[in-house]
Amino acid sequence: MTPPLGDAAVLGEDFGRAGCEERAATRMTVSDYEGLQHGVRELVLPALETWTNQYPDRDYHVRLEIPEFNCICPKTGLPDFATIIVDYVPDRLCVELKSLKEYITAFRHVGIFHEHAVNRIRDDLVAVLAPRALEIEGSFNSRGGIRTGVRAEYRPSAHG
Repeated sequence: MTPPLGDAAVLGEDFGRAGCEERAATRMTVSDYEGLQHGVRELVLPALETWTNQYPDRDYHVRLEIPEFNCICPKTGLPDFATIIVDYVPDRLCVELKSLKEYITAFRHVGIFHEHAVNRIRDDLVAVLAPRALEIEGSFNSRGGIRTGVRAEYRPSAHG
């Protein structure tokens, strides 16, 4: 018999694999956050512009640090702040920085989870640049004592 959740005895007792699975199953619930992010991939944002790379014959890294990224928590409506770092190896195109600034600024009015924001930026940069490689990391300021870091990568040989 499994003691009720929250009972201190649970921590010290060995209930075997079945007991652990039973306890884990009783804790799993659908978050009331579900349904807040439908359509995040179709969200209309300002266009990212590019310019022609004059050195496509060599690999080099472009590192962009965006210390003033902010978006809205879709649950609370409060602002979230982050530093976004993009590191990419260009092929034929590089991103134009003014358009990137306008694109990033548009997130100020968007209710979006941290994980979705980083992945959306990754997808949009990959779509316009077709880089040889791209890494993006979002370091979100602490909220409720928890700091969130999200990292996404692109390698043409990977799943895109």
